[in-house]
Amino acid sequence: MHPVNDVDALLLLATTLAAKKRPAELLEIIAAVDLIQPEIPGEAKLGESFARLATNGLICEVEGRYTLTADAQKIMAGQPKKGASDERIFRVRDDLSAYKPKGAYAPVLLTAEQLGTAIRTQRTAGEGIAKNLLVPKPKPEGDRQKPGQRQRKPMPARRRKA
Repeated sequence: MHPVNDVDALLLLATTLAAKKRPAELLEIIAAVDLIQPEIPGEAKLGESFARLATNGLICEVEGRYTLTADAQKIMAGQPKKGASDERIFRVRDDLSAYKPKGAYAPVLLTAEQLGTAIRTQRTAGEGIAKNLLVPKPKPEGDRQKPGQRQRKPMPARRRKA
């Protein structure tokens, strides 16, 4: 797949993170981009990257949501789960450069307005308490027990044999 940009690798990583159990909405993908890298790329670069990955058969649209294709899942399965985001982007970019598309696919066309709205929504959410829409809200601290729950009875001490 030529040419390969860092935005392509970032978008593939973010889509993998956002669409684990079901196809992800655009806002969820942008939130994942923000989680991986604090600087969200511009609307034009993201739009081009979406179109490029879709025409090469790596991202597909399912009822207004986006998910990885089988080829993209194979690429992402070989990636390490942990590591610095720069290293992960570099590895994905390296694998994308070796990828050969098997045919022509329909492009995913996103308008600058759709991308801009998603980016602004994520940035305003980042200013609030939650910081990122993908990160779950923190649970209240404290060791309060719920009513009706009790601790287990401790086991008796072992007796010595005489």
